[in-house]
Amino acid sequence: LAPRVSLGVLFIAAQFLDLLWPILLLTGLEQARIVPGITALTPLDFTHYPISHSLLAAIGWGLLVGLLALLFGKSRKVALVLGGLVLSHWVLDFLVHRPDLPLSPFGDTKVGLGLWNVPVAEVVIEVALFAWGVWVYVRSTTAKDKVGRFGFWALVVFFLVIHLMNVFGPPPPNMNAVAWAGQLQWIFVLWAFWV
Repeated sequence: LAPRVSLGVLFIAAQFLDLLWPILLLTGLEQARIVPGITALTPLDFTHYPISHSLLAAIGWGLLVGLLALLFGKSRKVALVLGGLVLSHWVLDFLVHRPDLPLSPFGDTKVGLGLWNVPVAEVVIEVALFAWGVWVYVRSTTAKDKVGRFGFWALVVFFLVIHLMNVFGPPPPNMNAVAWAGQLQWIFVLWAFWV
C-alpha cells in the first residue's frame, strides 16, 4: 500500500508497542514477570501493561503515529498505513496472548485467544504471516543496491533465527534482562533503515 515508505519507518510503526514496552518496564510504569509454563511458548506473565498494550492505547498510539506522518508531509494513505500497522500489532498479539491484553487502561477486562498455548498452530501461523509479509515486500519494492538486496535477506534470516531461539531457548533470567533485550529491537530498526 505504501512501497516508497522506508522499511525502517514500517518497522517502527509495526513494532511501536513493543518498542515502547521495554521503556515502560524499565521505568516501572508497566510490569511483567517470568513464570515458566504460563504458556507453552513464552514464560512471560504480562501483569500490567495498559499504556503500551491496551486496545484503547493501541488505537491512540496508531492515531499519534498517523498524525506524525501527516505532520512530516506524508500522504493520508501513508498515514493510514502507518497508523494501521501500529494497531495491527495489538490485533496480532490478541491472537497469541492468553487473556492478558487489557481493552482499556481504565478497566479490568482482558482478552487474548491464547495461541501461545498451541505451539504448532502458533508457529505455523506466525511463520506463514512472516513469509507473506516478506513476499509482499519483495514484490512491492526494488532494492537500490547490494545492501538493499543482501541486507534485506540477511535481516529475514536473522529474524527466523531469533524466532527459533525464542521458541526453543531457555527462559530469560529476569525481567530487567527482558527489558534491556527489548531495547535491542532498535538495532533491527536501524538495520531496516540501512536496507
